[in-house]
Amino acid sequence: MLKIAVIGGDGIGPEVCEQGIRCLEALAASEKFEYQATQLPYGGQRYLDHGMVITATEIADLKTKYDAIYLGAVGRPDVPPGVLEQGLLLRLRFELDQYINLRPVKLLKGISTPLAGKGPEDIDFVVVRENTEDLYCGVGGFLRKGTVHEVATQEMIATRMGVERCLRYAFELCGRRKRQPGRDKKVTLVGKTNVLTYAHDLWQRAFDEVGQDYADVTREYHHVDACCMYMVTKPEIYDVIVTTNMFGDIITDLGAAIAGGMGVAASGNLNPDGAAPSMFEPVHGSAPDIAGQGKANPIAAILSVAMLLEQTGLVKEEEKLVKAGRKLEAAVAAVCPKFAGQSVDRLEMSTQQVADLVLGAL
Repeated sequence: MLKIAVIGGDGIGPEVCEQGIRCLEALAASEKFEYQATQLPYGGQRYLDHGMVITATEIADLKTKYDAIYLGAVGRPDVPPGVLEQGLLLRLRFELDQYINLRPVKLLKGISTPLAGKGPEDIDFVVVRENTEDLYCGVGGFLRKGTVHEVATQEMIATRMGVERCLRYAFELCGRRKRQPGRDKKVTLVGKTNVLTYAHDLWQRAFDEVGQDYADVTREYHHVDACCMYMVTKPEIYDVIVTTNMFGDIITDLGAAIAGGMGVAASGNLNPDGAAPSMFEPVHGSAPDIAGQGKANPIAAILSVAMLLEQTGLVKEEEKLVKAGRKLEAAVAAVCPKFAGQSVDRLEMSTQQVADLVLGAL
């Protein structure tokens, strides 16, 4: 029994999650596995009603009672910025030790890219982002706040353990990843070693040392500004990118843009060891301006289900789940040519109609 905690969240979150669960139901029937999806109310409305987002007991329940978490989106204009992001998303990442953020950057046939002359054979890489350290640790504070002498500090944190486990995950992923024909296995470290001479020196040294255990993988280093340039001029040079929490947050949104847009971008917050559940979510936000209108593109949420199945299957060594996840990803790829000429963030079909196409392909 695959036990999934479903956090629909805010705005379009519940709508796109509903379509992802429809696809999950179809796969469970065809691939012969059982699942249980439990809807949980963590989000903006709960904060407005009760003044809190999630309790320590509820996080403990997530850790012990579920195999995976499926998140729609959080955020609403009547909740102060940071409340949901820090109170739910960051808290779950840290307390469930979801130390890898996995973001595929893959252009599917039929989806338009803003990069002239580039196609699916050029845009097909994955970003491995360290997910529990760096500037997101919340280390810092104010001195003389509100005065002309105010000082604000925010400290970057890097530990050898946290960096090394992220790097090893990236090299292992590179070893098993399917890539474009003729491409070599390659891991590119993205950082800023010429300026961040302490934290990123640790990253560089660990990268060089860990990489020696993977003799068949080519290693490269790019400064983050150069990486942004290369992603839009020659994305075909990338296979696996591994980077810090902050830089990963930035370049993966650029990755989503060159792969067509937020409407098709999925992500996973992984605990690769299986000691706690991983969390899977579309990259897009809650889009309150179109909530409840049936206009949201569910492709990113459906691809998040595909990632949930494949990654959970790999951790649990359940081949049925891995196969189901890849089957769902293939179904999405099969229907994307129908969207040719459309913006994936504003499709001409309804949310349900898009999901119906995927179910038909399944």
